[in-house]
Amino acid sequence: MANAESASAFVSSTDASPRSASGGGDPGRARRGPFRPGQLVPSRARLEARLLARIFRVVDALVAFGVAVGVTVEGHPVAAGLWAVTALVALRALGAYAFPRRQTLPRHLARATFALGAALLVAASAILISGRADAPTLWTLLSAATGVIALHAVWWTLIARGRAQGSLTPNIIVVGATATAERLIDAAMRTGEVNVLGVFDDRLDRAPENIMGVPVLGDTSALLDHRIMPYVDRVVIAVASTAQGRVRQLVDKLAVLPNPLNLFIDIGGPADHDATLARIVAGGENELSGAVASSRHAWIKRAQDLVVTLLGLMVAGPVMLIVALAVKLDSPGPIFFRQRRHGFNNEEILVWKFRSMRHEMADASAARQISADDDRVTKVGKFIRKTSLDELPQLFNVLRGEMSIVGPRPHAIGMKTGGVESAKLVAQYAHRHRMKPGLTGWAAIKGSRGPVDTPESVRLRVALDVEYIERQSFWLDLYIIAMTIPCLLGDRSAVR
Repeated sequence: MANAESASAFVSSTDASPRSASGGGDPGRARRGPFRPGQLVPSRARLEARLLARIFRVVDALVAFGVAVGVTVEGHPVAAGLWAVTALVALRALGAYAFPRRQTLPRHLARATFALGAALLVAASAILISGRADAPTLWTLLSAATGVIALHAVWWTLIARGRAQGSLTPNIIVVGATATAERLIDAAMRTGEVNVLGVFDDRLDRAPENIMGVPVLGDTSALLDHRIMPYVDRVVIAVASTAQGRVRQLVDKLAVLPNPLNLFIDIGGPADHDATLARIVAGGENELSGAVASSRHAWIKRAQDLVVTLLGLMVAGPVMLIVALAVKLDSPGPIFFRQRRHGFNNEEILVWKFRSMRHEMADASAARQISADDDRVTKVGKFIRKTSLDELPQLFNVLRGEMSIVGPRPHAIGMKTGGVESAKLVAQYAHRHRMKPGLTGWAAIKGSRGPVDTPESVRLRVALDVEYIERQSFWLDLYIIAMTIPCLLGDRSAVR
């Protein structure tokens, strides 16, 4: 798989030479630094502990009020209602949904037990004041409290496992091997807010081998194409805020990255540094470039993708079987064509299509783009390309979370336009990768479909993709989905 190969490539590169263009360090695990997670997870798959905590709160609320409704039927309704409200308020007030990184399971369960014990005391007091003995209600509430405590053991375990696997803690890289970087790394070690995977600095002759154990991987030119970048959630510039000229120079150079770019301002003491780092991780603090991240929006878009994909597979399943049979009977070779393309944050993904070209003439790097009456395309291939049926297997890429239904179309890695790599024709080319690629997109319904075989077509495609990223919304996605089929059927002139 592409992700596993990229991760292993990074492991190899970080154990090589720290000053090489690909980044690295001396042999041995120590060169990977103190923050290296057990597994490198692409940034597109990163979850937020705060969002999970909100989900846990909702589940707890459903359980508490479900118990209260059940007790109300045959027990003491006032006591049950007070228990539910007090338990939820106390759990939040005591930080049972904060999940600090260094909090042990016994300490977390102690907080939950104290909160639920207080709720039981309130319920018991309500029963005593009413003057009606109701032992069954108390036993029911005690059993429910025990169940909620067991749920919190599950919640803590899920958070701990996610952090150990690298899916909950954001990864950053630091630009600038400076005293400011040292204070940032110190704050990261103290709070556990982020994993600092490496440091890059243009002044390598002055830079140390590492900063507090975090390896210096190369200069900023090496950073632009480094294999670590698909796993990086943020790039943080850590130079003195007074060095405005250098900051501007770095921003101009790094603005081409799809990764969000932030500035760490070194003001105040350790507590201020901790707070600044926390705000950077949360997004919006000293944001210099990159797509505006919203975990809520990402979840809505993911839910939309899953619903549309499952419906699409139900409808298109029989069609896909017929196309697969036609491809197999038409020419020798595999049914599917797999091609490495760029995904979110320049992650390399394997995109699936029905094979439309002769197997021996396949062009995985898109060195030669498709043209009218292309001799490489089979008879069945002409039809499925014209109708875009060859793209249907990418529904499985959407299910895997590598693609979205709507987004910039993924281009082949190393794709060329007029003998020149397409990515080099437009400075903002990588901005297309600030979100997941899509099966369809704004560019597709605006007429930019098929090959980008001239510099002008590349610039138009990039401009439309960036426009979509800046405007993207749930309703715009629905509009694009609705317009895709009529656009495809109405445009017979596009070469596909």
